[in-house]
Order: sequence, then C-alpha cells, then structure tokens
Amino acid sequence: MNIHTQRRIDAWAGPLLCGMVSLWDKCFGRTPNPSEPIQKVLVIMLSEMGSMVLAGPMFTQIRKNHPSAEIHILQLKRNQSVVRLLGLAPETHLHGIDDSGLFSLLGDLGRVLWRLRGLKLDAVIDCELFSRISALLAYGCGARLRAGFTPHTQEGLYRGSFFNAAIPYNPYRHITLQFMALVYALSGASVPRTKAMPLTLKPQDSGLQVHFSGGDMASFTRDLRRDYPLFMKAEKRILFYAGGGLLPIRAWPVAYYTALAKALCELGYAVGIIGLPEDQVLAHTIQAECGHVLCLNFVGYTKNLEALTRLFFHSDLLITNDGGPGHFASLTPIRTLMFFGPETSVLYGPLTPRAIALESHVACSPCVTAYNHRATPCDGDNQCLKQILPAQVLDLALTQLELCEPRDAAYV
Repeated sequence: MNIHTQRRIDAWAGPLLCGMVSLWDKCFGRTPNPSEPIQKVLVIMLSEMGSMVLAGPMFTQIRKNHPSAEIHILQLKRNQSVVRLLGLAPETHLHGIDDSGLFSLLGDLGRVLWRLRGLKLDAVIDCELFSRISALLAYGCGARLRAGFTPHTQEGLYRGSFFNAAIPYNPYRHITLQFMALVYALSGASVPRTKAMPLTLKPQDSGLQVHFSGGDMASFTRDLRRDYPLFMKAEKRILFYAGGGLLPIRAWPVAYYTALAKALCELGYAVGIIGLPEDQVLAHTIQAECGHVLCLNFVGYTKNLEALTRLFFHSDLLITNDGGPGHFASLTPIRTLMFFGPETSVLYGPLTPRAIALESHVACSPCVTAYNHRATPCDGDNQCLKQILPAQVLDLALTQLELCEPRDAAYV
C-alpha cells in the first residue's frame, strides 16, 4: 500500500476511530497507578528506519529507569532489519506488521494486537508524532500506561485523548530528546510532564553498536577487493546516497551529484553510489555523465542494511540526502555530509560529531513537518537544496577527507 493511500485512510478513518476510543476510555477506563513497577514495555516506531538510531538514547533511558523491564518493539516488517542489526531486543520481542496491502495490513493488525494483549504490558511508548494508527495500537495493546505526543491546542491532527502519559510535541527540540521525554512521562509527573524532567542536552552519539549476524568482516573485505579493486586501491573512498526514498523532494539535484563525482574522481578519489534497488537508473545516470572509471555503482551490491553498514567501515566519507544511510553511518567511523532542506537538522540531525548538516535556510525551509503529515507544499522546485552548490560541497568534502583518521589496516 503506497504512502498516499495510508495517509488518506489515516486522515479520514483515524479521527473517527480515535474519537470512539476516547469516549470508551472516558466511560470505562481506569486511572493507572504510576508507582507500580514497569516489567514490560512496548515501543511503537512504525515509520522510517533511521529514526531507530535517533531513538538509541531513549532505549538507554528505558533500561536506566526500569532496569528489569522487558522491552518489546512494534514496527512495520520492512523496517525490522535495523532493530536486528542494532540488537535492541531479542527476536521473540520483535513484532511486525505487513503494510504491503490493505488486507495484509488488517490481518496483521488483528494478529499483533492479540499477541500484545496476551503479554500483559505495563507501558507503551508511541514514538510516532501524529499517526492515528499508532495511537490506536497503543490503546489496543492493553498497556495501563500510554506515553505519546499530543498537539495540545493545535487544530487538526486529532488522535484522541486516551494517552495518560502525554507530552506536547515540541518542533524546536531534537527528536532524540523528545523520545527521551516520553520515557520520563511514564513516571507520572504533572502535565505537561516536561516541567518535571531534568535538563538534558542532545547526546553526542546514539550509544548503539552494530551486531553483524553471519560471516566475518574479513570475508566482506576480500569480496570487496575482488569486485571493486579500483575502489579499494583509491587513496580516499567516498560514497553517495543520491536517492530520495519515500520523499524525493529531499534529494540534492542529480546534476550536482554528477559534477561533484567528476571533481572528486579527477583528484584520484573513488566515488561509490549506493541506494535502494529503485535507484539503479539514478546510479547509472550519475556514472555515465561523470564518465570516470573511479565512479562506481554499488546499488544492488549492498543487498541489505548489514552489507551497507559493512561498506561504511571501508569508506572515508558519505555524502547523502536526508534519510536512513546518514543515521546508520553514525554507528561507524565514516564521516558524513548530509543535506537538509524540506526537513531540518535541528530536529533530525545525526547523533555524531563526525557529521555535518548542509542547509541553505531559505524562507520556506523546512516545509515537511509533523503538522502537515510530511506532505510538502513544494511544487518540486526544491530551492532549499538547489542553492547548495557542488563547489561548496567539494570544499567541505576535501576538508573532511583531511580530517579522516588512518583507515584500519583490515579495511585497506
């Protein structure tokens, strides 16, 4: 099911269902006792995979505040690879929903809710901003404490009044800190619960580590030397993620990537283009227009998130559109230049001192927010990104390459 269909269902059916559940809770709901220990907690994070990296400090906070708690995670099945890579919870504590079609979605919703209610959960943390389906799942799982975001007096975006540990969404505060605030909200302080929360600065890293499953890194390195000898012999290795994913408006222009690739290759550096299978045409376009043997196509070679993360360990710099790869890179030694425009690094910047956010700060940026369900009013002419020129990025890239630590001998 495509994203637009999901939004329409959420916008039309969601408020009605949330209103009905709110009425039910008002009539029959019970006030929870926040002093009761939390033994089982569910984290709901359905959307983008990169958000799970930004939520790393939240999981640390859960374990600190509730050391004996059993953590369960509910995601869309297509996003579960990141949880496994990060080792955030045992396989038996991972719950997935198939959203590929309406009937598979409805079937999985019933099955997952039945399973979650059987767990006798103490608390649920809904990390989605204003999604009605996640709110309904938070209520339907049966947890006595329900932490989630509320728009307060913001018109529209209604998703019920049944969160009993709700905090106001703050568009000026990094999302990592807001995720952590949801954990504090479970303590039962006065509303809005942010008043009783400690002063917390944005963490410098996610506190997460990658957990590779099968095979060792040496095997991956040998394959890389065999399949991409020019890349492995290059003095510096740069990766491009030029795709826009679910939001193409977030993509820096292809012509700019091509110009940058040509400049870097002429300096003797290798450029590898990564991406999703649907980015294959994009990669071929950049490669053909660059016309240099050191411009290489890795789309399809990194068949999963684990392989992509292994490739980061063998590279020096990632130049990427806003999206998951920039956040996964923060778990490795690679340096990152990450484009922001439709969204802002103030809220979604990667948690690492090795990353630099590139933003032009034009008047209409950011235009994709929680308040418009990330549906941009832009007509496709994303000047917020077009005004960041290849020459500027080249200068920054060369500076970052000079700052790179000597590569581990195992990855040469």
